Amino acid sequence: MSDEKRDFNGVAATWDENPGRVKMAHDVARAIRETIRIRPDMDVLDFGCGTGLLTLELQPEVRSVTGVDSSQGMLDILTRKISERGLKNVKTRLMDPDRGDLLEGQFDLVVSSMTFHHIRGIRPLLGQFARILKHSGLLCVADLDPDGGTFHDDNTGVFHAGFDRCLLRRELEDAGFGSVRNRTAAIVLKPAPGGETRALTVFLLTGRKP
Repeated sequence: MSDEKRDFNGVAATWDENPGRVKMAHDVARAIRETIRIRPDMDVLDFGCGTGLLTLELQPEVRSVTGVDSSQGMLDILTRKISERGLKNVKTRLMDPDRGDLLEGQFDLVVSSMTFHHIRGIRPLLGQFARILKHSGLLCVADLDPDGGTFHDDNTGVFHAGFDRCLLRRELEDAGFGSVRNRTAAIVLKPAPGGETRALTVFLLTGRKP
């Protein structure tokens, strides 16, 4: 783990070249669809959207998606995709909770995939999600089960070595979310030091604002 922040701007241009990241977005989107009912009248916020892999998976099925990220370089890639595809229902917003930035707007669904382990303070962020969600709004968080710090080759900017689902569930409940459920959303195969392959699991935790 490291107290330094990772330079996501420096890796934005080649981010989508990793097929594992593209598959992750597919897998998480599928798990979201199987767990909650996505409606065409939904306004969605994708927190930690990166280059928009998950954003663009959900875009055709909802009224709007706002992609939020702390990296301008990542948002620039997503903005280019939006322009090239002529999308009218996707916009981006630069926001860094570690700088004290606050989320704005009202949404029916907040999603976040593989971002929580890069966030120092989870509890204040969950409070922000509860504030911007409408009545009966939904939260979907996908991230790593405890991984011993092995998911990333470089743990710069990684503040959590995965999450215990039960503990994170309590955090959601303490933030006011009900009907909290979890499931496995994806399996990531990573090479281990001994040459074998290790399977790391990604959960999807969902909750509803009363």
